[in-house]
Amino acid sequence: MRRSLVPVLAAALLATAASTAGRAAAAPATAARADTPAVSWAPCAEDPTAECGTLTVPVDWDHPGSGTIDLALARRKATDPEHRIGSLVVNPGGPGVSGVEYALRAGDYFGKELTGRFDVVGFDPRGVGRSHPVVCSADLLRRAPEPIMRSRADFDARLAYNQRLRQDCRARTGPLYDHVDTLSVARDVDALRAALGEAKLTYYGVSYGTLIGQQYAERFPGNVRALAMDSSFDHSLGTAAYLDTAATHAEDSFDAFAAWCDRTTTCALHGRDVRRLWTDLLARADRGELRDPYQPDQRLSGWDVVNQAFAAFYGPYWNELAQWLLAADTGASPPARRVPAAPGEGTATRGAGEEVAPYARTVFCQDFHLPVRDYDEYAAHLRRQSAIAGDMRYSPAALYSVAACLGTPAPVPNPQHRLAVDGTPPLLLVNSLHDPATGYLWALGAARQIGREAALLTYEGAGHGVNGRGDCVTNAVTGYLVSLTVPAAGARCPALPVS
Repeated sequence: MRRSLVPVLAAALLATAASTAGRAAAAPATAARADTPAVSWAPCAEDPTAECGTLTVPVDWDHPGSGTIDLALARRKATDPEHRIGSLVVNPGGPGVSGVEYALRAGDYFGKELTGRFDVVGFDPRGVGRSHPVVCSADLLRRAPEPIMRSRADFDARLAYNQRLRQDCRARTGPLYDHVDTLSVARDVDALRAALGEAKLTYYGVSYGTLIGQQYAERFPGNVRALAMDSSFDHSLGTAAYLDTAATHAEDSFDAFAAWCDRTTTCALHGRDVRRLWTDLLARADRGELRDPYQPDQRLSGWDVVNQAFAAFYGPYWNELAQWLLAADTGASPPARRVPAAPGEGTATRGAGEEVAPYARTVFCQDFHLPVRDYDEYAAHLRRQSAIAGDMRYSPAALYSVAACLGTPAPVPNPQHRLAVDGTPPLLLVNSLHDPATGYLWALGAARQIGREAALLTYEGAGHGVNGRGDCVTNAVTGYLVSLTVPAAGARCPALPVS
């Protein structure tokens, strides 16, 4: 088995982080407005056992008189009110995943001690879900170019498409379109903290929700009680470092899968050369000869195959991936349970007399400036991805994001910068060692930038999102949020077996 690329490239890749400070670092740490209204709670229509409400915030925090929007909220009150600590604000990431839905299902994600001692409060960030979502023509979104660009014509077509899409989304969404960046969300969170009557914020964020936590700690350090960040983004990376680290994470996840299959007799590919089979399947897909096991009349591209594996690494759904690869190779029956797709953009809805669809990728494009000068530079990125990722070729999520944001006018509202956190209590970061989406290099980078306030707990297994993967991790996260107990430096939790 090949040695993991993560420790090998950690120092070199993290050294390429972008160092230009963005607006968040320069802005003064001001508290929420003193006149922030309280939330009016009422039973949720879809689940009367929880409470729903809205919080009014400015469209543009720098010009609060220019208009407002309502943020959608949900709350499950503490089941042990005598020992209630306060409110736990949660966000599941994406960008685009609903925090309202997350709070409604709090019992599925958090243990009895957390749901007993905290009101679990979820919110849909501005531009997402029920909080005035960014919407675009569903037909235009369906006609997006291929994610991989193979020529100058492809590159030019993507630039033209992105410009048209930005114009369409801005026209349909209104003024909020230009103000869905995560720095604005962090300011919304402080308004929510004040509206909940909390002197200090207790927060748990997953994946893209960790960026909210990072930027809150940076801007409002004196308002922090506890911030738990599960599967962290690194908001310091420029285009090359972002793509390179993401490719490293994707290949590391493939390495973990191949090693598991090699040692696990229940793997459908046990005893076979997984890498050789994978290489053959990709070659067949590139030639247009590979068919979808679930829809044999549909042909699979190389992108489809890589993306299927990448989605499987989230779980990890290694058993299902092995069965799917065997089915693609031999025509055998595919696994009964499909691998869930990686987080997407949502489904089409009706609006203004025609079909529209939410498009949360706008949030990412306002948080990350990832310029690619021309096709030659893009092709050089692709070649480098292939050298780094090997089997996986690239990270589908990262390449898709770069393509989707191509041509975004600079400056973006919330550009990358090295975190400058000072004066907070200890902050908890937890991360899988083999995470395809927010990999271990990003957690190391974020912890290093935060400095002495950061405590990084490493889960030695695979998958995206750590809390709930065994007692070691769950007790550490719970102990931190409840009692402010921080794991020892270098603390690690053993991997759970993948069944």
